[in-house]
Amino acid sequence: MSANPHAGRPLLRAGVPAGEAPRALVLLHGRGGSAADILGLGGHLAVPGFALLAPEAAGGTWYPHRFIEPVSRNEPWLSGALAAVDAAVAATGLPDDKVALLGFSQGACLALEYAWRSGRRFGAVIGLSGGLIGDQLAAVTPGARFDGVPVLLGCSRQDGHIPLARVLETEERFKGQGADVTTRLYEGGYHGVTEDEVTQARQMLGSI
Repeated sequence: MSANPHAGRPLLRAGVPAGEAPRALVLLHGRGGSAADILGLGGHLAVPGFALLAPEAAGGTWYPHRFIEPVSRNEPWLSGALAAVDAAVAATGLPDDKVALLGFSQGACLALEYAWRSGRRFGAVIGLSGGLIGDQLAAVTPGARFDGVPVLLGCSRQDGHIPLARVLETEERFKGQGADVTTRLYEGGYHGVTEDEVTQARQMLGSI
């Protein structure tokens, strides 16, 4: 197996061409999804002036096991997935505060984990049905602060894939580093993207 199972995978683009766009949105699909799927969500957000970039996981899966299991069980896929996000962010050619990360399910976990580990102050971080990764959460980059960085966490209270406790722990971690966190919790066991989340994300992206 390659040291990076996601090496050489496509990076799909839509919206304003990179290099011309003043803002960019990196979109991360969930397990069994695709870059094309998540680009469709980006189009549904309909925020003007954004380059949309979506890397694609090998086999449609960023990592093979549940996100709350020990990180070592999800290697080398997880490190490869983080590298794919890093490459997509670099491909925007924009400063961090003009780049937003948005992911659903596995992609939400990946977006949140990338932002947390990197300590970079992105324009927005949007995790829809996800939380930070691992049985024990990684420490933030020493000295990093997320003062004022908008973070959106949206999830069902009874999501069978995402424990509510992990969503709340993720909220606590980002708030503890100064992020401006909006948490939207919904009744029922729905695992998908709600129109309320779309509205919240659209407003957040519009402020970049």
